[in-house]
Amino acid sequence: MKYSILIFAVVSTFIYETHQCGPSATTASGSSAPTRICSGQLIFEDNFDNLNTNKWKHEITLGGGGNWEFQWYTNDGSNSKAENGVLKIRPTLTSDFLGEAALTSRTVDLGSSCTNADFYGCRRTGTPHNILNPIRSAKLITRDSFAFKYGRVEIRAKMPAGDWLWPAIWMLPKHNSYGEWPRSGEIDIIESRGNRHLTVNGNNIGVKQISSTLHWGPNRENDGFWRTHWEKNKNEFNENFHTYEVLWTPDNISFKVDGQTIGSVTPPQGGFWQLGNRGHGNIWGSGSKLAPFDKEFYLVLNLAVGGVNSYFPDNASNPGGKPWSNNSPKVFYPK
Repeated sequence: MKYSILIFAVVSTFIYETHQCGPSATTASGSSAPTRICSGQLIFEDNFDNLNTNKWKHEITLGGGGNWEFQWYTNDGSNSKAENGVLKIRPTLTSDFLGEAALTSRTVDLGSSCTNADFYGCRRTGTPHNILNPIRSAKLITRDSFAFKYGRVEIRAKMPAGDWLWPAIWMLPKHNSYGEWPRSGEIDIIESRGNRHLTVNGNNIGVKQISSTLHWGPNRENDGFWRTHWEKNKNEFNENFHTYEVLWTPDNISFKVDGQTIGSVTPPQGGFWQLGNRGHGNIWGSGSKLAPFDKEFYLVLNLAVGGVNSYFPDNASNPGGKPWSNNSPKVFYPK
């Protein structure tokens, strides 16, 4: 994966003289956030001439998240490196780092370097039935340095190719003000699959497809993402850089690829609760109609691998098949 990132404040609907600082609905916090925000102002930028560790922190964890992905996130320079205006995230084999036998016999304890203990993230033991994470990769976040509410995000990126790779550029809430995921929302600016020839019903869902998604709902079983999920197919997302954009205002969230809108949502007066036909008991009633997307979110850049949710469907066709089933009892559930 390769990137550059720009974030602009929301432009006010009022007109001001050019020498004045017009008000904006945008807010921002963190050590890299501006102290004053004017309408239309550039409030965050990184062109990755180097990896600025004041802006970006590596996640260091064995946890694969709620999808039980197969990667071990590291701060190793072989997995993430920024130079000459390009950030590269590259997966490597754990067996090349620890040896093949370690996958089924060794305990890895990340100790004080572990940044996220969820999903057995700090310590795991490989066994013949529950192997260690077979892939090492990288995940970078701005949770402490930069979070914002409302703005225009512009990202120039090239997606990777490789079976079962899951690149993502996304945003998470700085504070889970409405509760645990997905109650407080998730904004997926761009996701794709690395398989070159992964198809469902003849449609390529691998490197020829990207998607943008909002996750929101009262619990995992009632995530309303399917109402706010958009896809675009093109032949060369993995061969060329493209510009991915989200415009986030107090009334609407829209996603663009190379200037073309691929999806947009303007919730009704009852907000996302009404959009999801939830009935009584609005869990976002204390917020605006855009709730839960009316709080500050931070940036996430990562390259995951595999997972046991439906992102890599069991019914998809891929040369050589799929080496695991999403409901197999031997698929990567640590004990």
